[in-house]
Amino acid sequence: MNVAAVAAELRAAAERADHRRMLVLAGGRDAGIDAAFDAVEGADVPNEEVTVVTAREGFRFERVPPEQSDRLLGSTRTVVVCDAHEGFSPNVLGRLVGVVDGGGLFVVLTPPLDSWPAGSFAESLAVPPFGVDAVGDRFRTRVIETIRSHPGIAVVDVDAGEIERRGAADDSPPTRSSPTTPAATVRRFPAAAYEACLTGDQSRTLHALEALSVGRSGPAAVVVEADRGRGKSSAAGLAAGSLAAAGCDVLVTAPERRSAAEVFDRADELLSGLGGLDRCEEGTITTDAGGRIRFREPGAAADLPGDPDAVLVDEAAALPVRRLSAFLDADAVGFFTTVHGYEGAGRGFSVRFAERLADAHHDLTEVSLSEPIRYAPDDPVESWAFRALLLDARPAVDPLVADASPSSVAYCAPTAADLAADEHRLREVFGLLVLAHYRTEPDDLARLLDAPNLRVRTLEHDGHVVSVALLAREGGLDAETRAAMYEGERVRGNMLPDVFTSQLRDEAAGVPVGYRVVRIATHHAARSRGLGSALLARIRAEFDGEVDYLGVGYGATPELLDFWAANGYRTVHVSTTRNDASGEYSALMVDPLSPAGEALARRHARWVRERIPDQLSDQLRDADPDVVRGVLSACPPGDAPDLSDREWRIVVGVAAGPGQYATAPAPFRRLALAALTGAPAEDDGDGPSVGDALEPRAERLLIRKVLQGRPVGEVAAELGYASERTCLRALGSAYAALTDHYGDGLDVVSRERDRFEG
Repeated sequence: MNVAAVAAELRAAAERADHRRMLVLAGGRDAGIDAAFDAVEGADVPNEEVTVVTAREGFRFERVPPEQSDRLLGSTRTVVVCDAHEGFSPNVLGRLVGVVDGGGLFVVLTPPLDSWPAGSFAESLAVPPFGVDAVGDRFRTRVIETIRSHPGIAVVDVDAGEIERRGAADDSPPTRSSPTTPAATVRRFPAAAYEACLTGDQSRTLHALEALSVGRSGPAAVVVEADRGRGKSSAAGLAAGSLAAAGCDVLVTAPERRSAAEVFDRADELLSGLGGLDRCEEGTITTDAGGRIRFREPGAAADLPGDPDAVLVDEAAALPVRRLSAFLDADAVGFFTTVHGYEGAGRGFSVRFAERLADAHHDLTEVSLSEPIRYAPDDPVESWAFRALLLDARPAVDPLVADASPSSVAYCAPTAADLAADEHRLREVFGLLVLAHYRTEPDDLARLLDAPNLRVRTLEHDGHVVSVALLAREGGLDAETRAAMYEGERVRGNMLPDVFTSQLRDEAAGVPVGYRVVRIATHHAARSRGLGSALLARIRAEFDGEVDYLGVGYGATPELLDFWAANGYRTVHVSTTRNDASGEYSALMVDPLSPAGEALARRHARWVRERIPDQLSDQLRDADPDVVRGVLSACPPGDAPDLSDREWRIVVGVAAGPGQYATAPAPFRRLALAALTGAPAEDDGDGPSVGDALEPRAERLLIRKVLQGRPVGEVAAELGYASERTCLRALGSAYAALTDHYGDGLDVVSRERDRFEG
């Protein structure tokens, strides 16, 4: 065995084709590390161009611990060595593949391929009450099979001293496109920006981004989609620099500040070359022309601080649609997103965001980049990563499911083994799950295939997946685990019991067994036909009598709250902080399936009703009133409100006389909460519910003014009342309706009314 010679051969082929090659060193860890040193020597690569990702220490190269491998995203190395013996995960693999430059080597150290044992990642899949022995090995089998069959991957058995594969692949000279500079008469950006482009794709994209320039005919939006490593962030930086050079204020946002580093680097380089750079500080660049480029986190950027001339949203696929929609309030906005790659799923972005873009008043330009920057097209290592990690998974093409309806579909319960054995079905399932969530990672594929707590349920039309739900088993925890959770220990994979126990101090909540709907998605070509609800109904029928409840947790929006409530799920908790990514408060909901599940739902719904009035005037004071309406309407109603005679006199005084709400807000809050949760009156029979008495705007008024305690002027402006007086009259009218419903038949209410109305 001559690892140095194999590495030299691979490196030479990689350089000829401007591709990458992969070298797998399988066997004992120490032998693999020694062989990796030989590979670097044979490849003739300087130490400073080599990074080793390992939990071990003592290397002469840059060393990065596996848990910090994400800091390499956006950078390049000639050789990356990935130690898969410890701290390995699919995410680590997905991150590192893209770090290797054209002409470089990706070296992976693995245990013997025929006996690769469960490692630390397998332990993370063993969520209680399951142990490591319940974790599958289908993902590792998938990786091994692709390693042994894909072009461009050499395999060396370092224990036996044998070369299993030499990694042959096409090493023809690369074919690349050349960037072009539009004529001065048809471009708005400086020629230097086009000269900085590396491919024809990039210069074409930069020209499309000129639609964001000052002087456009109206609002403009540009959507740029690309696979990882195509130069979209560089194009964004060149556009930002060009706009700032012309005096524009450019606001840049991304899920994390480091995601936008390339944007600022390219803008800085361009402005420095143009001689227009005034000052460059962390997160802000200013120009001699009065322009600037500044970064803000998505939550702050959504408010468009300072009224920027243009907004650039990098890695837009990692942000939810509701947050992305806020950026359409800007007159010029660019969205940049990864289609296939570790950072996210741009197809999901384009499908989920398409309707909002179509409804916006922006002239829309869409452009895509397909040619890689770091290496030539048709790179075998990239295609291996797509194949092994399903980075390019997508649902069935639209025509195959366009006629799907609840009556045409079959309910299926494929096991993980079924999915592993059927690549076509696996791709359709995973492709739909990618579209359902704004951030799906390679780890999710391994969980789908190997995690013992997960189940997949589908609706299939003519053999194609049209709707999918991913379910996670939760609860059924022993007393020791429940006690540890109560005392603050995090227990993986048990989200609802964890919240109920650690935050809400309900140690018994870990006893019932439930299935949480982790994700649910319906093919975009068959939406709005009731397929999602049909899938939930079939899941409920299957598990009724087998588990105690079905549950779900998600970033609460009015639409989602309506969907889950319509499918029988009840509110059992609302978070008091917003999710960093979605910007929403999270809601937990439960659909009970047994007496134990009913008892769990009932007591937590009661606790929601008890604490939410105080939360709405404090931590939830900024919550969207339609979210609050949805949360409360999905909360099982409590008893009729119990007001003293004096409190009824105060309420009737506001509803029918000269009384003032501010005199004693407490009874007004109790009535508002009763109305919004649908609490019955004392003698309710088959008559109209309280919900029939209030229009949606009146419900929003109760939330904003009474429960959240917002100033009346602010509430009047937000809800469209002509004046503060009109707003207060509307409040009186709302309480007149509530008095009719909850006070009907009470002597004190009749007497007070007679005084004002008689």
